[in-house]
Amino acid sequence: MNMLPTNHFKHALRAGRAQIGVWSTIPSPYVCELIAGAGYDWMLLDTEHTPSDVPLMLQQLQAVAAAQPAPQALPTQAVVRPAWNDAVLIKRYLDIGAQTLLLPFVQNAEEAQAAVRAIRYAPHGIRGMGGSTRAANFGRTADYVARAADELCLLVQVETGEALEQIEAIAAVDGIDGIFIGPADLSASLGYPGQTRHPQVSRAIDDAIRRIRACGKAPGILMVDEARARECLDLGAQFVAVVLDTLVLRDGLDATARRFRGPAQVAAPAVAAASSY
Repeated sequence: MNMLPTNHFKHALRAGRAQIGVWSTIPSPYVCELIAGAGYDWMLLDTEHTPSDVPLMLQQLQAVAAAQPAPQALPTQAVVRPAWNDAVLIKRYLDIGAQTLLLPFVQNAEEAQAAVRAIRYAPHGIRGMGGSTRAANFGRTADYVARAADELCLLVQVETGEALEQIEAIAAVDGIDGIFIGPADLSASLGYPGQTRHPQVSRAIDDAIRRIRACGKAPGILMVDEARARECLDLGAQFVAVVLDTLVLRDGLDATARRFRGPAQVAAPAVAAASSY
């Protein structure tokens, strides 16, 4: 009998171990395979702010699975972000084999509960049955329906001042494994758009991390500023993305161009794109 793949990311969060990740917004299987071999614990495969869709995400997941893990490291775990907390999208990403989802803009316990129901089969949820999906190894994993929830990990994003007020209620929803703080949208919601390092925004993030952890759930964040990322980890953040693929590519290309052509001939970098995620 085929075995259900172990979600090492989920089990690490349950054990309280920090997971260091990379945020991938380049919707290319080739790039996904390259990134997955670098040795990060997890990588975010985005569809909210990228031109990816379900068929392309299937190829991206296959590429991550095919990557050779770094020496003495577990394979990098894929975290898929659908464009919205939508039951139909959730069903489709689960059926192609996503085991961890990050759902954007969850504002309250009701929306969190809807997300939980979307990943679970009846009688505990509304996920539609598909007997020969890739998630079940095309029907070869005989106990998939009975055990799928054991290896599915559900993360939700809180990205507004209103959502921060609901952290305890969201965390109390059975089936929520972690809560991700979205710095960019949060900064706008608090009145400081694009200023993710504004003192008010930083204080709100720090408080949110502590509160999520106090509720027994895993806090997460994207933070490409290394010093700030380490601060978040010290506060108790458990899944932290510390690098963004487009920024690494952009900055590397721009730096090389400046060395060979001179700074006057190369456009100066725009405001760090990481703040928009």
